[in-house]
Formats: sequence, structure tokens, C-alpha cells
Amino acid sequence: MIHPIPSGTRDVLPDETREVRAITDTLRRVFERHGYGEVYTPALEYESVIARADMAEAKPAYRVFDETGAVLVLRSDMTVPIARLVATRYAGAEAPLRFCYFAHCYRGVRPQRGQPRELLQAGVELVGAPAPRGTAEVLTVLCHALDATGLKEYRIGLGDASLFPTLMASLGVPDELRARLLDSLVLRDFVGLEHALATSGLPDAAARLLLDVPQRRGGEEVLAGVPDQAAESVTGLRGVLELLEPAVAERVIFDLGLIRNIGYYTGAVFDVYDPALGSPIGGGGRYDELLGRFGPGLPAVGFALGVDRLHIALAGEERGTGALAELRSPAGVSPGSEP
Repeated sequence: MIHPIPSGTRDVLPDETREVRAITDTLRRVFERHGYGEVYTPALEYESVIARADMAEAKPAYRVFDETGAVLVLRSDMTVPIARLVATRYAGAEAPLRFCYFAHCYRGVRPQRGQPRELLQAGVELVGAPAPRGTAEVLTVLCHALDATGLKEYRIGLGDASLFPTLMASLGVPDELRARLLDSLVLRDFVGLEHALATSGLPDAAARLLLDVPQRRGGEEVLAGVPDQAAESVTGLRGVLELLEPAVAERVIFDLGLIRNIGYYTGAVFDVYDPALGSPIGGGGRYDELLGRFGPGLPAVGFALGVDRLHIALAGEERGTGALAELRSPAGVSPGSEP
């Protein structure tokens, strides 16, 4: 007899569970070595708390009522709960604050897309550390963590969430068109972006600029010749690069069209790519205005990795070192070591 489970969920059997545990144990060691303390927050949050943040496409999809009639939601990410935790439990604490987490998050998806509704995420949040130094620290932790698992071929796409909105504002793009253009960028749909600009009524020079800039992707050379309106964003990206150790800097690919699909990001944003996987393993960025919606305003930056996606990427690379090798080796000891 087949007993179905909800669409977008799955059972995880012992062999895979052991491999996933090996990955999370490896990540935890790296996070803790960098001074990030593990926290856990309730899976349920009051909807009124989550509504303080602009969750965009990561809005909570599952709601329940408690015995008093209050609306509760299953968390869809961990950044907002940690912002709430900082305001509640660390209001007088000395910054910066460093947190890490391993938690399931829940999102509503269209079943035909084959996307998960339940996601196991591993991540860090650095609160009270301004750019560019805080951003460089988090990117360093991210690379050290991925290196420790044995992932070899990954790259980090680095952009700035404020770049394209600033460019649109300076060119007088109407509000309703701005939303369409941003939606196209989130989907990496440059054909749709081109069509929207062609029918926008904007001057040709403005339309060409809005189509050209977000397609610039590569090394530091893509930062040259960027319009004056985007100079502040580009300066910030250069500042991050200058603070990265060479082994981390060589992983970075600048992507001036990178827009994350969660609305609270304000500055540097990044995604993690690996050729063994057709979608990002994870990502993050700066959210310097989010903490102010819950308490004292503090700059902040963080990232989340999809543990299941990282597991798939590691298996796809078929590496003999790192977290999976540690699990599979006869003595239980990896031939490699953490960076």
C-alpha cells in the first residue's frame, strides 16, 4: 500500500541521512571555529513579526491559528527570526554578534516545478559589522565551509542589490516598469528584460544602458566603465574584493545583474554556483535596514546554504575528500583537512 506524503517533501533514508549529517557536522565545525554560535528558533513565528520584513518570493505559505486566534506561520527563512531574536535577547549586547544555524524552512511552491517545500538550511548571520569588512568576513566563512566539505568547482557570483534600482531611479523609470524589470532579473530572463525595455517608451540610450549593465559578468574588469549612477555600488564591491584572501578572491565572479528574490537585501548580494548543479546551492547578502524594523538599527550580512543541494553537488563532483569521504573512509578520517 502506498501512503502519499505532501508534494514538495520527501523521506530521507539512513544512508543519505548519514551523509547529510557528515556535511552539517563539517559546516558546524567551520562556523564555530570562526566564532559563530549556534542558535535555534521556533519553527512557528507570529505572522505580525514576519510581516515586518519584505520577504518578496520567500513569504511564508503555511498559516495556523493558536488557541487565542493569533495567526502563526511556519518560518520561510532564518534571517528574520534571528533579527527578532537579536532585538529581543541581545538589545544591549556589544556588536558584532555572530550566529549560525541548521534549521528546516518551509515555502509554498508550484508542485509542477519539482521544488521542495521543506528545506534544510545551514547558514550564518553577522550582526553589527558594516561593509565592506563584514561582507568580506562572511564570504571567507562561506568559502572555508565549502572547502571543508570537499566541494571543488564552486564559484560565488557577487553583485549589489542597490545597483540596478539606483540606475533605474536615476533614469526616471516609472515604478510599475521597475517591478517588471526586477522580476526579469530575478529569473535571469534577459530576453524578457529586453522585450520590456523595447516596449517601455524609455529613450533608446536609457534602454540600452539598462539592458547592458546587468549582463556584465566576470572578473574585476567588469567594474570598469560602469555608469556614474552605479559608482557607489561598484566602489563597495571593489572594497570587498580588496579585503579577501587570495584563495577566496579567486572564487568570486562579479555579476552586476544579480538580484536575490528576497526583498530585504540592501547592498552586496551573492549566490553560490557549482557545475554539478543547475541552480544555486545557496546565497546571501547585506540587509542593513532589517534589524531597525525590530529594534536598534544595525548593519548585518549573512548567507544560507541548501544542505540538500550541497549534498547533490558533492555527489555530482564525485570527490574523494571532504565531508563525504570522511564518512566513507574505513577509519572515519578524511584524507583532507579543514582550511
